[in-house]
Amino acid sequence: MIGDKDDEDWAERVAAAWAGFEADPEQDGAAFRAVIDALAGELPEDSPQALFERACAWDSTGHSERAVPLYRRALAGGLSGVSGYQGRRARIQLASSLRNTGRAEEGVALLTPELDAPSDELDDAVRATLALCLASLGREREGLALVLGALAPHLPRYRRSMAAYARGLVEPGG
Repeated sequence: MIGDKDDEDWAERVAAAWAGFEADPEQDGAAFRAVIDALAGELPEDSPQALFERACAWDSTGHSERAVPLYRRALAGGLSGVSGYQGRRARIQLASSLRNTGRAEEGVALLTPELDAPSDELDDAVRATLALCLASLGREREGLALVLGALAPHLPRYRRSMAAYARGLVEPGG
């Protein structure tokens, strides 16, 4: 494994590549994937971080079907052990890609346990992605309840009401 300073340098270069891609809506997807592939190539071939970055690049350039196996390999290869944050991101993004490729039920199964995971800044993304998966399965009320529940704490007013409405969408008689 490369040293901490090298790890930081690599992560900064990856972050800079993503920032450039996100800032330029006209950037060619293939060219961007080549940049990420070159950066990922600096790590061992089976590196979960390299697999994750490649998956993200395919996903972000409209190729969910190519991203799914890479996300799976990154997670199976121990991405969560390297970075719990990246592991959670990979599960969110894999669930989204599964939904995009007609496998929303797999996305629901993947993200449902995340509702009970330790809280972090990705909680709302978990709920939003899970809501999309549920909606794709015709379970819109459950999805709406998740989104309202995620939104409620951010509102300047009506927090209690929105949280109660969210619960009412999925409770019996609601």
